[in-house]
Amino acid sequence: MRWIYFYKDQRVVGTMKAMQVIFLTLLCVLAASAQVLRFGKCPKPAVQANFDPSRYTGKWYEIQKLPTAFQKGECGTATYSLKSPGVLGVLNSELLDDGSINSIVGAAKVKNPAEPAKLEVSFSGTPPGPYWVLSSDYEGHSLVYGCTDFGLFRMELSWILSREPTLSEETLEHLEGILSSVGVNVDKMVPTNQNETYCTPMNQ
Repeated sequence: MRWIYFYKDQRVVGTMKAMQVIFLTLLCVLAASAQVLRFGKCPKPAVQANFDPSRYTGKWYEIQKLPTAFQKGECGTATYSLKSPGVLGVLNSELLDDGSINSIVGAAKVKNPAEPAKLEVSFSGTPPGPYWVLSSDYEGHSLVYGCTDFGLFRMELSWILSREPTLSEETLEHLEGILSSVGVNVDKMVPTNQNETYCTPMNQ
């Protein structure tokens, strides 16, 4: 009997060690890629009431974001088009350091018609990720949040968007307040360079 208990204990220890290795490996990978990683489950923030995807179409300028592994440039824009009810075409573009423009095409789909502000966005070769519109007036600003659970911790994404390359400090503070209220560390938000001269290649 002692041998059996010893064997079971060893299996438990082995499993725990394996989980620790996986956890630390993933932690290092995400940390190195500048993803925002936090302990605890994803929050469930309130989203935009009566969200209308058709009014969300058009061009948006990225003003601030939580760091991501897949965005390396500046002058970021997102252009949305209505493909079908509840489905938006997505075109994301950014200006890289070498002066070239990096663009990627995808789609954002409403998962549940009863909650149209909770979309899932996907690009070629990538699994879908949450794209929740927490606040938008359609004509001025948009606050987007996405969170994915990884067991003991979560990975957060967030963007503050504007119809123009700039956004008032008052609006920024209001949107950052919304993020803070759901536990997002807004100190991690980084501004996107939308200087007209620097971003000229994006408009050619």
